[in-house]
Amino acid sequence: MIVFVILAFSVYLFLAGHNAPGGGFIGGLMTSAALLLLYVSYGFKTMKRIIKVNFRMFIGFGLLIAVLTGIGSFFFNVPFLSHTFAHFHHVPVIGEIELATAMLFDLGVYLTVIGVTMTIILTIAEDAG
Repeated sequence: MIVFVILAFSVYLFLAGHNAPGGGFIGGLMTSAALLLLYVSYGFKTMKRIIKVNFRMFIGFGLLIAVLTGIGSFFFNVPFLSHTFAHFHHVPVIGEIELATAMLFDLGVYLTVIGVTMTIILTIAEDAG
């Protein structure tokens, strides 16, 4: 049950990160910690069968999102990695929400951190087992 608490906290850190301390890096570390807790609890072979995810793809997608977010600022004739935000009113169920391009960059960092952390630790676990 603690895995779900850790995952919920990592989502909170990810969403709060573009306006407060936290963000993609610490959220990615928390998500990796939750996944590693599952691997420790159920064993490497069992989790490898259940979670059929190539974490190296997370690294590629994360870097791609982060770089494209930075390059996107060039289309508006502003410096690399400049960000902007917008308010959306009357969103169903949620109400009012603010979205920022910094959140896209954080998503790239989030995916990259999960990919790198899980790849390193699972590679070590595979070699040791």
